[in-house]
Amino acid sequence: MRRAAIALPVNSNLTGAATAQDTFVLTSRAWDADGILSDSLKCTRDGGTGLSPPLMWQGVPEGTESLAIGMYHYLRATGETVNLPSHYWLLWNVPVTISEIPIGNPGSIGIEGADKDGRDTGYTPPCSPGAALHDYTTTFFALAGSPHSLPTHHDPMTDWAAMIAAIDNRIIASTELTFVN
Repeated sequence: MRRAAIALPVNSNLTGAATAQDTFVLTSRAWDADGILSDSLKCTRDGGTGLSPPLMWQGVPEGTESLAIGMYHYLRATGETVNLPSHYWLLWNVPVTISEIPIGNPGSIGIEGADKDGRDTGYTPPCSPGAALHDYTTTFFALAGSPHSLPTHHDPMTDWAAMIAAIDNRIIASTELTFVN
């Protein structure tokens, strides 16, 4: 059974004082009604372009000064109480004056952290793990200020733990969107 992509406002699982906002919603046209990633956006090994998905949002909470995005999945048989996720996209200092990031982020919106393998910066497209499907989650954070402890330039040394530590106490609200590949 395939699970559909979801776009739900959620409370942050982090220690910051985030609250759910019914109107703060993240959406994308990158997957079908069953939540399966579009073939065109899969990794190049799987015949796709490897470009980041388009993301659109609405209902950014009042007081938000900056936005951040983390796309990740937990390895099989693990979870947030066991280990850190494998991250595929870290993005911060996204301006609150915009409401979408186009496919491939051609305008280089925001500042990007380490790719999945920690070799470069930017988006890492998920590759099909064979017959097994993985759930990938994109969490979108509304922040009360910029994460000052993060670099002001793309940085391959900024990983999931560093980004989350930097935004944790600044989170006003978060919303998630999940797809399958």
